[in-house]
Amino acid sequence: MQSAADILRQRIRTVADWPQAGVQFRDITPVLQDPVSFRLMVQTLVVRYMPQHIDVVAGIDARGFILGAVVAHELNVGFVPVRKKGKLPFTTVSEEYELEYGSATVELHTDAVKPGDRVLLIDDLIATGGTMMAAKKLIERLGGAIVEGAAIVDLPELGGSALLRAAGLELFTLVDYAGH
Repeated sequence: MQSAADILRQRIRTVADWPQAGVQFRDITPVLQDPVSFRLMVQTLVVRYMPQHIDVVAGIDARGFILGAVVAHELNVGFVPVRKKGKLPFTTVSEEYELEYGSATVELHTDAVKPGDRVLLIDDLIATGGTMMAAKKLIERLGGAIVEGAAIVDLPELGGSALLRAAGLELFTLVDYAGH
């Protein structure tokens, strides 16, 4: 019997040289298109986090919204979006970070996380770790406590998962592309 990681790895598409030359983009769109893979991905996370006390799921722009919102629904907790700069209509806190091919800023509504909230942070992929680290800082600035950071894909050679763990963030990923 195949593991969840093996099934998901078969569905994740690699797009060479996107968004720029030399980048091997791991595209989760085929996972989302396949109802069996999508359900497997969601249920793996739900089963992991159901026994834990989670107050809110924070999903990182943009693919983290898809998975995060569904997991929040299944856990019967609220969902908050961590958005790219300028996309949220209310008062925000912001954090700038470096990408593997540039820099960006993410924002969170100031009332998205309350002091003491236990937060599950979700994104699609960990590369350099910049986006998740910025989201972590925003949540902690608002007084939230991150239970764990979760992602579909880890690209450990880019150093992000090691950086996040060194910063004290527990991580759970479904598919590891070590050596790829």
